[in-house]
Parts: sequence; C-alpha cells; structure tokens
Amino acid sequence: MINIILFGPPGSGKGTQSEKLIEKYSFKHISTGDLLRSEIAAKTALGIEAKSFMDKGQLVPDEVVIGMISSVLDANPHAKGFLFDGFPRTKAQSEALDKLLANKHTEINIVLALHVNEDELVKRLLNRGLTSGRSDDVNEEIIRARIIEYENKTMPVADYYNQFNKVVTIKGEGTIEEIFSSLCKEIDKKF
Repeated sequence: MINIILFGPPGSGKGTQSEKLIEKYSFKHISTGDLLRSEIAAKTALGIEAKSFMDKGQLVPDEVVIGMISSVLDANPHAKGFLFDGFPRTKAQSEALDKLLANKHTEINIVLALHVNEDELVKRLLNRGLTSGRSDDVNEEIIRARIIEYENKTMPVADYYNQFNKVVTIKGEGTIEEIFSSLCKEIDKKF
C-alpha cells in the first residue's frame, strides 16, 4: 500500500491530476470536503458531530476529521493506496494523520507538491472563473489572498514532512500529460 499527499495551491491542477492518478493506480481518494459531505448525508455519528460545528460556522475539529479518515481506511483494507487531497492542512493535522497511520501499520510514503508561479496561478483561476461559477475565481485580489493563505498554512506541513525526506516538488507548469508523467515517475519509485 502506498499513501500519498498531493499538495498545491489553488489553480495548481490538483483536481485534474488527482483524477488521473486515481484512474491509473486505483488509489482510494480521500478528500476531506467530500468525506464531510458524505458523513453528514449518511447521518453518521461523526457526520452529525461535524454538522453541529459547521452549523455554528466553526471548523470541524481535527479529531473528528481523523475519525472519518480512520473509517475510510478501515472500510478499504485491500486498497492499493490512498491519495490525500486537502488534508493535512496544518502541522497538527500532519502529526495526527501520521499517528493514525502508524496505528494501522502504514505511513505517508510521499508528499507531492505541485509548484506553479503566482502569476500563472492567477491566470488559471481567472480563466476557471469564466466557467466555474465560483465567486472566489473571478477577483484577482481574492485569488492572491487565497494563494498567500495557502502558503502560510501549508508551508508548515511541507516543512514537517521535509524532516522525513518525503516531499518532492513537481513543476506544475506544462501540459497536463507532462505534469502527470512527472508525478507518475515519483510514485513509481515508491512501488
């Protein structure tokens, strides 16, 4: 089993590349946003707990999210691997995830960080805003603020995994196929 964290700022192509990686390697995709929505829809104990925080406008506590991830891991004992998307976002979440995985006799094998220069990200997001219907993709000021927020929050996660030599930076510019090929080369080294 291989466990991967895919990192990248808004507009870096994470969604596109996640889909391609899941299709090629048959990984189980763990998106915390999707997890929260499905647990709430299924009215599980964790979903009800998460909803109570969300209804108050609060962030769902890490232990609730970790509980949901634990459930997914337990429900997929024969998975070839897991692709973590949008989690962990903080050093504390990274430590909690590592502890959970250690309890299940596995670990994060590689952190793939898509790097795209800021002007390219802004261009991509403004372009996406023309069709996405997302209000946060149409205002350059908001886009730049999102990029700064991403860098401030996720750099500590990269620093955390760097101490274990698990972070590989991938050039996130070029064709979708070129970027995909670079990601696959790194993943194939781990098999």
